[in-house]
Amino acid sequence: MKLDRANKLRIGLVIMAGILIARIFYIQIVDDRYKIDASNNSMVYDIIYPTRGVIYDRNGKIIVGNKVAYDILVTPKEVKEFDTLLLAGVLDVEPDFIRGKMAEYRKNRRRIGYQSVIMMKQLSSEKYMKFSEIQYKFPGFKGQVRSIRDYPFNAGGNLLGYVSEVDQAYLDRHPGEYRSGDYAGKTGLEAARETDLRGEKGYHIYLRDSHNQIQTRYKDGEMDKEAIPGKDIVTTIDADLQQYGQQLMQNKVGSLVAIEPSTGEILTMVSSPGIDVEMLADIGKHYKEIVSDPHKPMFNRAVQAPYPPGSVFKLVNGLIGLEEGVLKPEYTYPCNKGYYFGKHKLGCHAHRSPLDLEDAIMMSCNGYFCYVMRNILENRKYGSQAEALDKWHDYVSSFGFGHKLGSDFPAELGGTIPTSAYYNKVYGKGGWKFTTVISISIGQGEIGVTPLQIANMCATVANRGYYYIPHIVKDSDSLRIDDKFRERQYTMVDTTNFKKVIKGMWKAVNSGFGSGGTASIAAVKGLDICGKTGTAQNPRGADNSVFICFAPMDNPKIAVAAYVENAGFGATWSAPIASLLVEKYLTGTISEDRKPLEERMLNGDLMSRVKTY
Repeated sequence: MKLDRANKLRIGLVIMAGILIARIFYIQIVDDRYKIDASNNSMVYDIIYPTRGVIYDRNGKIIVGNKVAYDILVTPKEVKEFDTLLLAGVLDVEPDFIRGKMAEYRKNRRRIGYQSVIMMKQLSSEKYMKFSEIQYKFPGFKGQVRSIRDYPFNAGGNLLGYVSEVDQAYLDRHPGEYRSGDYAGKTGLEAARETDLRGEKGYHIYLRDSHNQIQTRYKDGEMDKEAIPGKDIVTTIDADLQQYGQQLMQNKVGSLVAIEPSTGEILTMVSSPGIDVEMLADIGKHYKEIVSDPHKPMFNRAVQAPYPPGSVFKLVNGLIGLEEGVLKPEYTYPCNKGYYFGKHKLGCHAHRSPLDLEDAIMMSCNGYFCYVMRNILENRKYGSQAEALDKWHDYVSSFGFGHKLGSDFPAELGGTIPTSAYYNKVYGKGGWKFTTVISISIGQGEIGVTPLQIANMCATVANRGYYYIPHIVKDSDSLRIDDKFRERQYTMVDTTNFKKVIKGMWKAVNSGFGSGGTASIAAVKGLDICGKTGTAQNPRGADNSVFICFAPMDNPKIAVAAYVENAGFGATWSAPIASLLVEKYLTGTISEDRKPLEERMLNGDLMSRVKTY
């Protein structure tokens, strides 16, 4: 029997009604989630905050832990008349503070409703115990236990970052993830790994009667949710070395970065002046002091300051010249206190002349590397100097310059490496040549790099042509790192060319005083340190002091970049600081003959040289 159209419609309606009834039955009878959501007015959620993940150094030392703190919460609609003087005395605040808070809550009573709001944060256990004893006298007031950050090791305030209460802007950026009164990592590692560290909040559900009094646990706690602690993180940082690096950079402006070349793991990342961990523990109290400091301690120079690299960049230009075939190690070039072009000169310090590649690196000869850069840009295999410059740009980029390295550390900047398009815009197409851009021969001019990039370049030379992306989190049972941090990043320069510059770096440090080596102050017996000094011009005052080094020469364990603002020659401050860090890491101590040098670095105060803006 065929169904007519009307019967088909009736059957369809019956089926749809059946589905709807079944769904309503499921929502109202079977699935408690909907009942709970619909009856929130009769339920009270007591939030349980998770313990934030612990942060360890590479050797298992806790560098960020947790300690217990207590908040005082108020549910305004549950508050009855109370003794303001008694409560103020117990909490050790002025009565007007409590009166002001209550007036604010009454003003926003409709918006707050039965929500609990934090009136006081991070009470000591002593104050909290006093409050607990008389809490029954203050309906609507209760305590809340939460963990706050604890810093047993003074190892890198800028590096670790801080945790603080979320504001409205943060809530808007993370809809549904946080609520008012929650805490989150705002800077540094705390921010970069917020998702892993924060854990998941839990709650206990209580029933409220018609008089708004809490009566009992909902379903005997069956629907409660336990808090899930945050994941612990093991960092690549050596806490002892980080602390020593901070001591060396005290009262100086700049950065000190150390990398393990064989892994790309960051051993030390110092930005000076930085934030002391004691301030991190109570960031709210010290925030105004920190942000008003003219030396900007919250500014992480290691990853955010685009400095001119100075003479350490000569290594890159030398390697490009070798790869392009316009330079041979045995080529010699003259230098009579600089490179002359027309009526102009790019100056250089006095030294013997002419020099080959090794000795030019050892003595940091400006004139030599001007000839190298000229050969690169005037290479006849390219149709123009613009084409040659863009090829040079590609080489430089392969060393990790001119773009973000892709580190797992937040707020990293990429710096700047000029292209022909940039110079065409400034000087007009065809309006520039080698002598126009001569300053890039020695790491000046339009070049801007971060200390992390300089340290990475040093690690690249130490590895003879490749690097691992620098990173600050290690693999651990609770957290796996991205596979990209295990992949070798090769430069465009053949590995065979690197040994030709490394010998020059070794001679710069180990040739002995009076030989012309610019970094003899960095020599440590038995360590075979290879280094390169740099003195970078600074429009804000005295030159910046730069030094890179790695050790030992074969199978290197550490690569370091030291950058000290307004400190003059690279050998004066940066070379001693970097070499002391290397010696401390490789031997665990400082040799007696270098103790006076260490004392001078630890006590040196260069803050008066630095101009602030």
